[in-house]
Amino acid sequence: MKKRRFGLSLLLAIVAAISFNANAFAAAWGSSDQWATWSNNGYILYNNVWGSGAGAQSIWANSYSNWGVWAQHPNTGGIKSYPNSTKDINKKLSALSSVKSSFNVTVPSSGASYTTAYDIWAGNYAYEIMLWMNYAGGVKPISYNWDASGNPVPVFTNVSVGGHTWNIYKGSNGSNEVFSFVRTGNTNSGTVDVLAVMNWIKSKGWYSDVVLDRVQFGFEITSSPAGLNFMSNSFSVTSS
Repeated sequence: MKKRRFGLSLLLAIVAAISFNANAFAAAWGSSDQWATWSNNGYILYNNVWGSGAGAQSIWANSYSNWGVWAQHPNTGGIKSYPNSTKDINKKLSALSSVKSSFNVTVPSSGASYTTAYDIWAGNYAYEIMLWMNYAGGVKPISYNWDASGNPVPVFTNVSVGGHTWNIYKGSNGSNEVFSFVRTGNTNSGTVDVLAVMNWIKSKGWYSDVVLDRVQFGFEITSSPAGLNFMSNSFSVTSS
């Protein structure tokens, strides 16, 4: 009888599934519901599978800080999900003296299209500020301006603010003004001075003394067809 051999992709999928199942089994909370939420210590965890053509996604969490998802979204265009941990602030910029956040993540080394990103909302959700800490798979920020090759054109390049250096883009998602700060080099851990970023935007006249509604952090996943793990090892937001 001829022996069957597992292909490399199948073996990797099995290893990923075992890794996810081990984490999920021991976790304090988990769900495969697309809109699953869990409140913990003043934060909210969202599974948040919202995009057209999405596949399967399961979330687990030990806390607002330590959580992860296993996602198997098809290799098609368009964002499928944004699993995240959210902290509501609800204060005007002028009423804040400090807003800082730290993170540490483990993300796939290949086989996925995604960003690890902060999604910050302000002005009663009129403004969306995205901070791309790392990205893979050809994803691109929203922009009003594009070059002849189909690449977004930043309005500012190599801006150092909030503890990082960024290329900065302006655009609209159809409902909100979107300011995307794309880090000039990928990182899986760090600390961000969120208030410094928000005040930099204010200094450009892009908004006034708006309310900082909430700070979200997670993984904006476009594709992961083999089924892959995304993990937040630690995350926190502090404000005063």
